[in-house]
Amino acid sequence: MTEFLQHLVNGVSLGTIYALIALGYTMVYGVLKLINFAHGDVYMVGAFAGYYVANALGVSERPSTAKAILVFLGSMAACGLLGFLIERLAYRPLRGSPRLTALITAIGVSFLLEYGFQLPRWSFMPFDFPPGPTPRFFPQPFERADWTVLGVSISNYDVVSLLVALGFMVGLQFVVFRTRFGTAMRAVSFDAGTAGLMGIPVNRIISGTFVLGSVLASVAAMLVAGSRPRIDPIMGLMPGLKAFVAAVFGGIGNVPGAMFGGLALGLAEEFVAGYTVSSFRDAIAFAILILVLLFKPEGLFGRVTVEKV
Repeated sequence: MTEFLQHLVNGVSLGTIYALIALGYTMVYGVLKLINFAHGDVYMVGAFAGYYVANALGVSERPSTAKAILVFLGSMAACGLLGFLIERLAYRPLRGSPRLTALITAIGVSFLLEYGFQLPRWSFMPFDFPPGPTPRFFPQPFERADWTVLGVSISNYDVVSLLVALGFMVGLQFVVFRTRFGTAMRAVSFDAGTAGLMGIPVNRIISGTFVLGSVLASVAAMLVAGSRPRIDPIMGLMPGLKAFVAAVFGGIGNVPGAMFGGLALGLAEEFVAGYTVSSFRDAIAFAILILVLLFKPEGLFGRVTVEKV
């Protein structure tokens, strides 16, 4: 029983990370019908942005809650700006193009970030950027504490990660369904042309959606970097793909579906690794993707739409 509870805690902790990243996929797809495959690399940039802010603040020498909050805010600001630039420079010029063109561009942006961050340091930069291919170790933003409850090992990082992730998920639900921006976002998702005729600033709403999704990716990166401090330029590849699977599983374009899909995938991955063969940990995500596409391609919470031609 203790082993089961430990896997349950670990699975929920992992699932909240997938859910936060999956929310970025599902928001962008809901508005633009575009799979932003660069989203996992935005997650990676968030980790490195936090790393540079943490070093500038001297977090490794004197960690504190105030510095941890500043690191979070710095990472969120950097990723929000990156999301805005990606949409403005890479996707907006292609908005009227075939979807395949935008998809190829998304993959290109992903490779640009992954391999751009592996370049040697630029001599004119005042700090160590790009970081290069060597992994870096993220300084702990605050001191770690471990507790044992019913035989289950829980750290303060697990508790903070869960509370922060749930807080941002609830906040996103509020933004989408209780604010003017969320109403405009849902209108653009339904019909961008009609929304524009009704006075909704479509370009601004789409940019805001990219910014919001990128901020959520940075939050996930900070939660992971604080508890699993090894970061590198390709760290977003596998979490990005798994979060995409979580979004498809829950019903891509559906916010509650992305949350549920992330949690379900995290639990499935943890229990498969704990009770079968640990090497199946990554395979289970793609097995779920194949099964969903075969039997329920719209996802658990998605809706089947009929296109008239």
